[in-house]
Amino acid sequence: MSTSQFRTGMTKDLVIGIDSSTSATKAIAWDRNGHAIAEGRMAIALHNPQAGYFEQDPEEWWGSTAKALRDLTGQIDADRIAALAISNQRETFSAFTEDGVALRPGMTWLDERARPQVKRFGETFGAERVHAISGKPLDVLPCLYRMLWMREHQPDIFAAAARFAEVHGYLVHCLTGQWISSTASADPMGVLDMSRRTWSEEILGAAGLDPARLPELARPGSQIGVVSAAAASLTGLRSGTPVIAGGGDGQCAGTGAGITAPGRAYINLGTAVVSGSFGKSYAHDRSFRTETAVSDDGYIYEVCARTGTFLVDWMARELFCVAPSAAGAFLRTLEGEAAQSPIGAGGVVLLPYWLGCMNPYWDSYARGVIAGLSGSTKRGDIYRALLEGIALEAAGHTNQVVAATGSGVASFVAIGGGSDSDLWLQILADASGRPVQRSTTREASSLGAAMAAAKGAGWFTTIAESSAAMLSPPIRTFEPDGIAVARYAELRAIHADLWPRLAEWNARLAAFTDEVST
Repeated sequence: MSTSQFRTGMTKDLVIGIDSSTSATKAIAWDRNGHAIAEGRMAIALHNPQAGYFEQDPEEWWGSTAKALRDLTGQIDADRIAALAISNQRETFSAFTEDGVALRPGMTWLDERARPQVKRFGETFGAERVHAISGKPLDVLPCLYRMLWMREHQPDIFAAAARFAEVHGYLVHCLTGQWISSTASADPMGVLDMSRRTWSEEILGAAGLDPARLPELARPGSQIGVVSAAAASLTGLRSGTPVIAGGGDGQCAGTGAGITAPGRAYINLGTAVVSGSFGKSYAHDRSFRTETAVSDDGYIYEVCARTGTFLVDWMARELFCVAPSAAGAFLRTLEGEAAQSPIGAGGVVLLPYWLGCMNPYWDSYARGVIAGLSGSTKRGDIYRALLEGIALEAAGHTNQVVAATGSGVASFVAIGGGSDSDLWLQILADASGRPVQRSTTREASSLGAAMAAAKGAGWFTTIAESSAAMLSPPIRTFEPDGIAVARYAELRAIHADLWPRLAEWNARLAAFTDEVST
């Protein structure tokens, strides 16, 4: 049999989930049982040119994707690949020419430059109106406000841009030559009408943007193009390989963790801590933000703390002066010390607002707090207060979602790097009063994208079926301890009172800081 005959008859038994995250792009090939077969990855640089500005070169989004795919296709025969889909870092976008040339660096989700635009748009358009349409309360995170910043501060670039696209839309253009994105990648931009799943002409009109300058929209799991000959030559993929609509990394992670129906929530203990539960109906409330699910229908009611392992790394580096090369061993030692600290960390309480506060206060000027320090405080107490502070936030936010939507959450599925910590998962179980399951996969976002690709390739009739078939049982379940649950309920009430008491004081400090910086 000739090589061409062999390839023609080869079984297409793999799908690829591309995970383009803040720090790297990973391309992972998965089989129909959800087993990772091969992987390629490439780092992406993050630039901080001035305070509050966080940027990346869009060419690196594509260059890292192409390199990761070349590494992957160097390990497997590309003829085995039935389809691919993308999971992407959300709220990150740039301005492009029609043929895909970036006109400026991409502004990432970490970027805080548009805080004045958030305030003004809320005053002129209406904070409640933008929330009702987009599912996003006023906050610095959605791309909308950085688009307004660009219109004000870089009007020539704003006027010259043929396309404004987030990472998914741009990568699809690089792969297929077409400007198409998934509704589950587009909606975090803050300009989607969530109930209709179309671009909101009302919001875009207020922002001075024609919908034609944005990608076309497609539902997750639907085919949106095929790999072009040019992209095939750069990636090692076969020309004509189907490209399927994926979604934002948070929603993909939810699908990869099996959250495709009400009853459970995922919690991603990553750079940020993101948790979400599934609902069939569109709902919006200040206690959460609403995202399109990477599923055939439904929404994700999502809560988020912008600092998770980001804060862990910051504490090791800035507070304890540990070099990055030694951080792993140091944090293992520190976790052992934190395990010896009692519930409540010896009276130390931490609010993890190092990068502002999202739900439920939506205050981008909020800043972190470590309270209750004394001469008896040990570093293990401070670290335990960090773990407890994030867990208490997640528990309280989940309770608010349940109250607002009536959608119960009986347990959590933990994913992300922080889920390696037995101590953190037990604290979360005790603080929330809910079992916490440690997911089998470390790459839930890629797996969720692969589940969308599997549906698009025709392996399954729905993404929910893909998820059920490709999901492995959890590694371990952390059950809440009754005595600890009662103790944490007391602490949660104390913790919940802290920010309302400090908010006005913090606003005065923020105003003072702005005066000093200007």
